[in-house]
Amino acid sequence: MKRWNFGVIGTGMIADVHAKAIQNLDSGRLAGVCSSDPAKANVFAKKYNCKAFTNYTEMLASDEIEIVTIATPSGNHMEPAVEAARQGKHVLCEKPMEISLERIDKMIAAHAKAGTYLGGIFNYRYNDTVALLKKEIDKGRFGRISYISVHVPWWRSDEYYNSKWRGTWALDGGGALMNQSIHMIDLLQYLAGPIESLQAYIATIGHTIEVEDTATAVLRFKNQALGGIYGSTASFPGMFRRIEITGTKGTVILVDNAIQTWQFADQNEQDVQIFKSFKEFEGQGGASDPSAISYLSHKKNIEAFIESIEAGRPFEINGTEARKAVEIVLAIYASAKEGKQFSF
Repeated sequence: MKRWNFGVIGTGMIADVHAKAIQNLDSGRLAGVCSSDPAKANVFAKKYNCKAFTNYTEMLASDEIEIVTIATPSGNHMEPAVEAARQGKHVLCEKPMEISLERIDKMIAAHAKAGTYLGGIFNYRYNDTVALLKKEIDKGRFGRISYISVHVPWWRSDEYYNSKWRGTWALDGGGALMNQSIHMIDLLQYLAGPIESLQAYIATIGHTIEVEDTATAVLRFKNQALGGIYGSTASFPGMFRRIEITGTKGTVILVDNAIQTWQFADQNEQDVQIFKSFKEFEGQGGASDPSAISYLSHKKNIEAFIESIEAGRPFEINGTEARKAVEIVLAIYASAKEGKQFSF
């Protein structure tokens, strides 16, 4: 089995998750790290027994590095991603892919020209309960889907926003939606399909920041289902994220990675066993502590990326797919700012 040499760009909190995931791969090894702060890069490199590079240009010029994961502030993803394409490196980028569609499109174009892979990290897709839910949707077990909603009632302290980039339009690209809730917004469109129109409101209620810490939107999907989004970092003490999907023949509610409801008109013994197997909660999943997330779903996301490269097939969360969630978030911002319905 080939072991791919990875480099991590960035040394913040999520970079640790990337490093742990890579170190636990059979098909990969962490070869290097770089940061805008050389001291942080050295500490990180010592912790994970890899090489510290002084900047991403130096890392990307190294023949040893084959794949890089980008874990910098969201508004700093494009430049290293484009340079990686020029240097023939594959890129797996932390969510959101970038903070504007124009910047994402430049990333996509660069990798298309180079023939390298560009992928996004939307690791919730690799949770077992999500995979089961997607399978039942594709089989048509919900009948006509009537409603699908996601809720992310999370909490972040004032200390969380005491950084140069969090809570800013320039580098965070938004607040509770663009940073925290974008995972669930990705699941929303992944499970229910494209959105036709939405109407939204955003507010800054619990923190002194530039961007929203609370947002809500009502949706109409192209399949005529209705839906909703609620995302917040001002919901103390931070509660489980939730997705609900209901239709003419079934209803499923997932709370964090557990199944709260799994009910179909044609209920069978397998449904009973699925409910029993996944009814236990695993933990808070970052609801109040962003460092509390597990690396395991990131590991599955990275493994799927490697498998796509090796098989020569498109990665399921390629640049175009990862772009969709950002487009929805930006549409919510536009609707809220203009005070009117946004149509896609």
